[in-house]
Amino acid sequence: MSDTVKILLNESDIPESWYNIAAELPEPLQPVLHPGTGQPIGPDDLAPLFPMALIGQEVSAEPTIEIPEEVRDVYRMWRPTPLYRARRLERALDTPARIYYKYEGTSPAGSHKPNTAVAQAYYNKAEGITKLTTETGAGQWGSALAFAGALFGLEVDVYMVKVSFQQKPYRRALMESYGARCVASPSDETEVGRRILAETPDSTGSLGIAISEAVEVAGGRDDTKYSLGSVLNHVLLHQTVVGQEAVKQMEMAGDYPDVIVACTGGGSNFAGLVFPFLGEKLRGGRDVRVVATEPTNCPTLTKGKFAYDFGDTGHLTPLVKMHTLGSTFVPPGFHAGGLRYHGMAPIVSHLKDLGIIEAMAFTQSQCFASGVQFARTEGIIPAPEATHAIQGAVVEALKCKEEGTARNILFNLSGHGNFDMQAYTDYFAGDLADEPYDEAALAEALSTLPPVAAE
Repeated sequence: MSDTVKILLNESDIPESWYNIAAELPEPLQPVLHPGTGQPIGPDDLAPLFPMALIGQEVSAEPTIEIPEEVRDVYRMWRPTPLYRARRLERALDTPARIYYKYEGTSPAGSHKPNTAVAQAYYNKAEGITKLTTETGAGQWGSALAFAGALFGLEVDVYMVKVSFQQKPYRRALMESYGARCVASPSDETEVGRRILAETPDSTGSLGIAISEAVEVAGGRDDTKYSLGSVLNHVLLHQTVVGQEAVKQMEMAGDYPDVIVACTGGGSNFAGLVFPFLGEKLRGGRDVRVVATEPTNCPTLTKGKFAYDFGDTGHLTPLVKMHTLGSTFVPPGFHAGGLRYHGMAPIVSHLKDLGIIEAMAFTQSQCFASGVQFARTEGIIPAPEATHAIQGAVVEALKCKEEGTARNILFNLSGHGNFDMQAYTDYFAGDLADEPYDEAALAEALSTLPPVAAE
């Protein structure tokens, strides 16, 4: 039997609609609140930042939302993406488990992020918007929005977390190749950035700070909207093309996952793979255990508090109930920049609070060790974020070995690491430190959570 098991779909199998798990939750999400009044916000409150079509998707109670043909046409550039069985990794681990992975690194930007970037660019263009602002951590989201902006003729400004801006020059070059402007955050272009630089001149930045800068710029211009790569409902919705394809591919393989693993920063790639499977479970279908994996030095789901908080450091965004480390928390500058966010998607947080999903945290040295093993067995160099999913899958596979149980494990390989080779260089040189987060800083950040009567 061949070691290479690659399960492909046809172009006709690209989903025609996105799946909205919000319509099937056993308990509804808590409302998004206005930071000034503490009352639930309405569409008009979000209109300065998002086009009305996306605002409608954000609050939709419909189980499916049709994908515009113009978006599906762009998806055809790389979708459907392949599903692999990792036989070589199974053999290296000497496990009876069957390990599958959905590979999203085949997109032009090299990750799952274009699934929503293309949709957001389309809806903004349709509303007459000419410019988008956004933040990026590792650069995968910024690359994706730059790509989408080029296709739809939109200007794109990307505020990139400074530590990643310095660590990942090729990500910057990719964004600029697509025509975007990339700015190290915190910057002197915004009031938020200037204030933080005055307080902390050597700030390495955070996603919360970069969000504040992008929101501030978008909120002050009529021709500009803000675009977010994770966290919000409409973003997670767009990613469900991943899981819908994976459901079909697992059926083609004659298997169904017992365990699904995906890394979590804001929750988008996790939701994209997991939600269609969870939807089956919530409708009384087949059971599946779901594990979210995250870094130990930014442990939002495993150490954070489930509470109302701002999505950004500058407190320009509405309040959402989520697992949070506090909006002012700045994690150490580890290489998985896409996982350095203080909060988690409200839907993912809600599922964790209900006990429907689990969470595990790993050090970056553990994750890079598994990432290297994966590269040497399966041939794909994973992005630092995706190594957390690989590590989670390895842990589950070794449990199967210990128990003598042949479970099916599915994980999301959310992107390749071809632009992250400095991280691997540091790992091989022994320079990749597992720097812990500052316990006192975390306690201080959590102590300043906004008081919300609705809780």
